[in-house]
Amino acid sequence: MTSARTVRTARPADVTALVDLVESAYRGERSRAGWTTEADLLAGQRTDPDMVAEAVSGPDGTVLVVEDATGIVACCHLERRDDHVYFGMFAVTPGRQGGGLGRDLLAEAERYAREQWHGGELRMTVITQRADLIAWYERRGYVRTGELSPFPYGDERFGVPLRPDLAFETLRKKLG
Repeated sequence: MTSARTVRTARPADVTALVDLVESAYRGERSRAGWTTEADLLAGQRTDPDMVAEAVSGPDGTVLVVEDATGIVACCHLERRDDHVYFGMFAVTPGRQGGGLGRDLLAEAERYAREQWHGGELRMTVITQRADLIAWYERRGYVRTGELSPFPYGDERFGVPLRPDLAFETLRKKLG
């Protein structure tokens, strides 16, 4: 990260700002200013204060935030699992997407998982219809596994699907 921005662990006081950041990166009209929008696939919310608070304070995880003079501009959640570290809740302020901030935070998340938790592999799930996002991860060394999991239709905490065929694919990268 450059000297103009810092990375730190999220605190409970950050929850409101984190919910706003994640929503702005993925849902609604604000998200269309960036390339990570899911507005054509999903309506409704991407997350809520309870889910973010759980990520921030959960015993097996951490939320990394990137902060600059304007406030929190990016975040991601890391969670220790049996044989890997799960990566999620990755968001960059729409106006800052495409400038390397996300790439830098992903590299920092990989370093953290490897050095702090001795994680040998990072895994994530990506909506299969997000070919542009999957390609972005592939350029950073992630491999498609072919492992699919269904979208949680009917659970509006994760959004309101605008099409009937949504699913997640697991991507992974060895960290060693």
